[in-house]
Amino acid sequence: MSELVSKGVDLVIYGMGTVFIFLTLLVFATQFMSWLIQKGAPVSTGTGSADGEDPALLAAVAAAVRAFRSRHKN
Repeated sequence: MSELVSKGVDLVIYGMGTVFIFLTLLVFATQFMSWLIQKGAPVSTGTGSADGEDPALLAAVAAAVRAFRSRHKN
């Protein structure tokens, strides 16, 4: 029975180690991709309102939400 428990513990250690290494590599890969995106991000041209929102787009979204809610009243 102790050999079976020993093999089980070995399997748990190998499995958890593999998952830990994979997740660590995934974190580093995600950080690297984020860094690449930030380096290549376009510079803002300053168009639109002060918050960077387009008033015409906001009006269109508000109208669409009103129309949706008027059709789907409970």
